[in-house]
Amino acid sequence: MSGNTEEQPLLPDSFQAEEELQETAYESSEKIVVVGIDESDSEDNWGRVPPFSWKKLWLFTGPGFLMSIAFLDPGNLEGDLQAGAIAGYSLLWLLMWATAMGLLIQLLSARLGVATGKHLAELCREEYPAWARIVLWIMAELALIGSDIQEVIGSAIAIRILSRGVVPLWAGVVITALDCFIFLFLENYGVRTLEALFAVLIGVMAISFAWMFGEAKPSGKELLLGVLIPKLSSRTIQQAVGVVGCLIMPHNVFLHSALVQSRQVDRSKKGRVQEALNYYSIESTLALVVSFIINIFVTTVFAKGFYGSELANSIGLANAGQYLEETYGGGLFPILYIWGIGLLAAGQSSTITGTYAGQFIMGGFLNLRLKKWMRALITRSCAIIPTMIVALLFDTSEGSLDVLNEWLNVLQSVQIPFALIPLLYLVSKEQIMGTFRIGYVLKITSWLVAALVIVINGYLLMEFFSSEVNGPLFGAVVGAITAAYVAFLLYLIWRAIAFYLGKA
Repeated sequence: MSGNTEEQPLLPDSFQAEEELQETAYESSEKIVVVGIDESDSEDNWGRVPPFSWKKLWLFTGPGFLMSIAFLDPGNLEGDLQAGAIAGYSLLWLLMWATAMGLLIQLLSARLGVATGKHLAELCREEYPAWARIVLWIMAELALIGSDIQEVIGSAIAIRILSRGVVPLWAGVVITALDCFIFLFLENYGVRTLEALFAVLIGVMAISFAWMFGEAKPSGKELLLGVLIPKLSSRTIQQAVGVVGCLIMPHNVFLHSALVQSRQVDRSKKGRVQEALNYYSIESTLALVVSFIINIFVTTVFAKGFYGSELANSIGLANAGQYLEETYGGGLFPILYIWGIGLLAAGQSSTITGTYAGQFIMGGFLNLRLKKWMRALITRSCAIIPTMIVALLFDTSEGSLDVLNEWLNVLQSVQIPFALIPLLYLVSKEQIMGTFRIGYVLKITSWLVAALVIVINGYLLMEFFSSEVNGPLFGAVVGAITAAYVAFLLYLIWRAIAFYLGKA
């Protein structure tokens, strides 16, 4: 962090020169101007971090909460309910540490965006050769489509629950697809309006799942022990892997590096950049604390109701509402509808952030100068078309939906290294980050976290394919794809190692 600023420039000259020529995340007119109380932008704060201001924290608050939606999407909720039903309270400690690992990765993503003024997709386009960046773009798009299918299906299931089955799954997909137009409409009113929408949706989730928590009355003692005492058995290893895998979302790494550019930061002044990083760290931490509490609510409700029961292994997103109603009854306001409202808020918010992420990924990797509404429409179409096919094929089969969800989790798991490795490589590079490149301790910690996440997801993939791959032809195809996958992964790792050894 510290050092001679003359020897280590805040930003490379090429980045400063290109700033006015290329701004793909936000136009200058869209950015929020952040000025504290009794403070002017004309003050000379090049090397000094301005004092803490609650007003400034409020103005910087927003991107972290949008980022936190990925920790609350329907895929995560399904992971929560299955972990609670099968493992009880025993994996709450892992949920806490997985959230902490996710926070570290997201803070590095924010650091990259603030320090460079560019987001991860843009920097990948500039730093990697053409063939590699095309592969990275395809991987990011596949991860986004897989995530979006889960989110849209989750919303459609919620709509079916709230309509008491009147609205079929495919119709729920169509209704959910219209959120693209809500997104485009609200975007015209500025970043803060969009952030306000997400605040409302997160509030709806918090109230809904807190209400369920109050209805179910899980054991406070078991909850506390589950958070504080690590416990893992061979019987719950699959759920443990799922808890970690669900929280680290590839598209979210790309998204956060772009969202932080919605605030106007004078990157020629080191103090202003550090100030922005400080505020983003606070608001991102607060956002993920809220998401952790919401995930705790869901996990413990299903732990109380289904752990040790015959239903534990068969419960999933599609039938969770029905089982909740049978277990906890109707009450003043039936828990089935409370679950449906919370699930709908999770699905709608995550599909809109998916549309947002898709804009940045496509625009960054391909350097497209399309209007935002056009990019949003293209991004939404890429996800809605396969989702509609899925809805029509699996509308009446809950078991098939669960199998599909497993395949989608695998699709996203294989993409994680292609977001993490470029991120860690870029934030370590002084030519890109200037004085804000990460230090030795943070670098080692970040690579260890990334390695752990990659190994955990590798285990998930091995377990999945060992049970699903049957027949020589299918096995040969999977083997060939795996070989190409590993080769590209080794290329990314080699490039990072070469840089650290001074050869790049």
